[in-house]
Amino acid sequence: MPAYGFLVEFEALPGREAAVADFLVEAKTLVDAEPGTLTWFAFRRGERSFAIFDAFETEDDRETHLQGEVRTAIVARGAELFEMPPTITPVDVLAAKLPRT
Repeated sequence: MPAYGFLVEFEALPGREAAVADFLVEAKTLVDAEPGTLTWFAFRRGERSFAIFDAFETEDDRETHLQGEVRTAIVARGAELFEMPPTITPVDVLAAKLPRT
């Protein structure tokens, strides 16, 4: 079971909502290359509000993801897409239901 996670919250710049949605869809390909990222969800919470939730088995996997390609892309494109830098909140996963492998 994943024990560690992140909740990452974004606010799109006015008029950039579609670009943020596209960015998040494209970011999945970067996450697909991370074996330590067990789950990754990008979602929209409102007109300009977006978020990511991801989960990991170990703190090392969580730290690797934090320093990975998705964060690099967020930093590189942040000024053109986001109202302010994203809020990144580490979380401890208390319970989860995942597909059987």
